[in-house]
Amino acid sequence: MDCLPGFREFYPEPLPLKDAWSCDARNHLFEAWRLTARGYGFREYDGPPLEPLELYTAKSGAEIVGQLFNFVDKGDRAVSMRPEMTPTVARMIAASERAYKKPIKWFSIPQLFRYEKQQRGRLREHFQLNCDLFGETDVAADAEIVALLVDVLRRLGLDAGDFVVRLSSRQAWQRFYESRSGDPARAYEFYQVIDKIEREKPEVTAAKLRDLGLDVADVQRFIEAGEPTPELQAVLDNLAARGLRDYVAIDYNVIRGLAYYTGIVFEAFDRKGEFRAIAGGGRYDQLIGLLSQGRVNLPALGFGMGDVVLLELLKARGKLPSFRQGLDAVVIIEDEGLRAESLALVQRLRESGRAVDYSLTPAKGDKQWKRAIEQGARHGHRVERDAGGAVVYRTRHLATRTESVGDLASALAAGDPAH
Repeated sequence: MDCLPGFREFYPEPLPLKDAWSCDARNHLFEAWRLTARGYGFREYDGPPLEPLELYTAKSGAEIVGQLFNFVDKGDRAVSMRPEMTPTVARMIAASERAYKKPIKWFSIPQLFRYEKQQRGRLREHFQLNCDLFGETDVAADAEIVALLVDVLRRLGLDAGDFVVRLSSRQAWQRFYESRSGDPARAYEFYQVIDKIEREKPEVTAAKLRDLGLDVADVQRFIEAGEPTPELQAVLDNLAARGLRDYVAIDYNVIRGLAYYTGIVFEAFDRKGEFRAIAGGGRYDQLIGLLSQGRVNLPALGFGMGDVVLLELLKARGKLPSFRQGLDAVVIIEDEGLRAESLALVQRLRESGRAVDYSLTPAKGDKQWKRAIEQGARHGHRVERDAGGAVVYRTRHLATRTESVGDLASALAAGDPAH
């Protein structure tokens, strides 16, 4: 029986199938995500995978229901598997922000679910790094979030030749729309047209803009000019001071389709344009007030970075390392009369922080040594008796084939991660 369409199984390397997903590669992402976020002073949080349906319809309207895994639970509640993390964290912050000093910097790595058509880079579930900053209106916070996004990708081995973060501004587009006497009631409709401008046929975009009383040539001139607003220029200057200016560019094609964005927005893309957006985010200063029904008003901004596109990009650019089991040691049991002593050695090695394996059942010594090499073990240990009948410990460094014989302390010292 296969897993459901749009869902994945993650295997340890070596992968059994060409198109199988690697659990080792996924954990490689998670480690880079956590290390970089923590390096920026962000703290990890999590939330429930099942939420009230109203949490998403209040933010995105009833039309989002068609994209959700939603149902009525046994308590007769309308619920949904979480399609995104921002509403959850906004609710959590609204309930607890007084307990934390501002700015609040949080990150999470949730699994998210959307019931939609599968296509390259988009499945019905994915893991995502979410980084959000609350309680700061200064543009320095926007620069900090963008720098974090850049450094996550740099930690994974990508450079300025591999990706670019395209910066834009909802405020700039709002001013553009208002200066052309756009109907305020249709502003979000206009943002949706701009959000799809690179994906739809030019004639379709032109017709939609005409219906809004706008000229497509006027819109294109604004995009091509790419004049940064003062806020965007401040972000550029901030990133330049860090040595990260080559990783970003002004691009007003980006507007982000979600209604809750209020300021600077951005998306990261591979330079060759072969994949969907790697990450995206921006400022959403009104969302916490909306979800808390006005009880808490706190400025906020953040981004999300999914694992599906990122893993495809890293694989295509040869940036994924080779994954091996990489055991620290294997204990070889050739004398079943010494299995108890061998198990004691296994336990002591594991307690010292090492990854250790051994044969659960009796096996020939050469078979155990072969298996140790296949597992990438650095050391092989064997418990023996010397000529006088005393228990001794033989340690072999598998790369150099050098051996030593000594007591338990010497066996434990070989390859000790603490030294």
